[in-house]
Amino acid sequence: MIEISERAQQHFRRLLAQQGNEGMGIRLHVTAPGTAAANCELEFCEPAELAGNEWTIECAGFDFHVEGGSAPWLDGASIDFEPSATGGLLNIRAPKIKGDVPGLEAGVIERVRYVLDAEVNPRLASHGGRVTLLEVDAEGVVLLQFGGGCHGCGMVDVTLKQGVEKTLRERVPEVTAVRDATDHSGGKQPYYSKHEGKSALG
Repeated sequence: MIEISERAQQHFRRLLAQQGNEGMGIRLHVTAPGTAAANCELEFCEPAELAGNEWTIECAGFDFHVEGGSAPWLDGASIDFEPSATGGLLNIRAPKIKGDVPGLEAGVIERVRYVLDAEVNPRLASHGGRVTLLEVDAEGVVLLQFGGGCHGCGMVDVTLKQGVEKTLRERVPEVTAVRDATDHSGGKQPYYSKHEGKSALG
């Protein structure tokens, strides 16, 4: 069902040793399975906290539990750990957790919304931002509303043209342009202020 590399197992053993609690394991569950926002979450887990419906993988020195409802979404999944000078990165590949990507038979709006949820918004979230789809017109022009850290951000035009529009046009060929319908003058917490680096007189 799920393959855990030796490097990942070593990483988990180190983490568990730091907890100093014998018998503690690792539990994995999927949030929002079958949607573009699906994600894997890991947590420490004591035997008493198990619900009883988990799939348990016996690793050397600890047990790895997969929450029962999440198991079908993790078929063919793998976990690896890539060491680096700054510590390393745990890499979970779970190709089935988002469900089926809408095919060409799906409507343009459905496919645009999927790309925004699966690719664009997770990237913008690192800056505290997000976009919401307002409409797709008959000419294939996508109208978006920016929010969070993107609302009022001085770099939003770059994000729109080089990030969002480029991604949407690659993934959904019917898209001809992407426009921003946001009134950025009211942004409360922009990631980049338009006035950054300028003097008070600028």
